Amino acid sequence: MGLDISGRRSIYSWYMKKAELLDFLQKHRLGVLATVSPNGDPEAAVVGIAVTDRLEVVFDTLDTTRKCHNLRKHANIALVIGWDDEMTVQLEGVADEPAGPELDRLKTTYFAVYPDGESRQSWSGITYFRVRPTWARYSDFHDGTVVEFTDAQLNG
Repeated sequence: MGLDISGRRSIYSWYMKKAELLDFLQKHRLGVLATVSPNGDPEAAVVGIAVTDRLEVVFDTLDTTRKCHNLRKHANIALVIGWDDEMTVQLEGVADEPAGPELDRLKTTYFAVYPDGESRQSWSGITYFRVRPTWARYSDFHDGTVVEFTDAQLNG
């Protein structure tokens, strides 16, 4: 245990298990996605999310949206998930647009959270993105707990 730069208690990931992080993420249905525009400007959007047991974050969007254009040029993202009760997770990761059986697997998770998503499959330009986290930070601002996860801990 140590202190981060704001003086809050910083606890390393051994304190919080990956399964607990997954449980927190799977309880939430919305996240704020930050992307980079083709000009290098930051852009943010609220997205409806589902989280697989592999810690993959899945969302749908239309291919005409800024986030879709941005992700096709710059796959690195940041996400903030959860803000109720002053508990949140910040994620950084890499987004892709899966296809075939991989996309089918991800849609199963997404449709379990958003059953109405199945009807959107017929929309022109609908697409699905997956985010694989490379870094995460859980923060509880009630007690000052901060738990960070590295790429190796998230994906190992």
